Amino acid sequence: MHFRPATSSDVPAILDMMEDFNRLEHIPWQRGPGEAPLRTLIGSPALGTVGLAAEGDAALGYYILTWGFDLEWGGRDAFLTELYLRAKFRGGGRGRLILDAALATARAHDARAIHLMVRTDNTPALQLYRNAGFSAPPRVLMTRPLD
Repeated sequence: MHFRPATSSDVPAILDMMEDFNRLEHIPWQRGPGEAPLRTLIGSPALGTVGLAAEGDAALGYYILTWGFDLEWGGRDAFLTELYLRAKFRGGGRGRLILDAALATARAHDARAIHLMVRTDNTPALQLYRNAGFSAPPRVLMTRPLD
């Protein structure tokens, strides 16, 4: 498996995987409105990056990192907004390889910390992240959509 930054030609394959990711995460998401923000992210390295995991020409999965800035972490931090591996490739250590690629990408972009959210009922993902050194801070993430 190899990793590379996604390009605009990867958008259809990534959108296919995003449909499955969001369905599994119970996130209301639609492909049509989701395409423009994906293209914006791919074309704007200052916002973040989309990494594609592939074997040959076949896309196996992806990760999405977005950049933030927080004085608590001494500057740039990253948010791992999505990490996805197609179902037929799960369970063989490839998820950890994708996570390691995302961590390496964050470090290469001078991020000092990486954050993520995971569903409490997603036991395999929780195990993956805990084994990689992630822990839950003693605070609660809260969100408010802005009009």
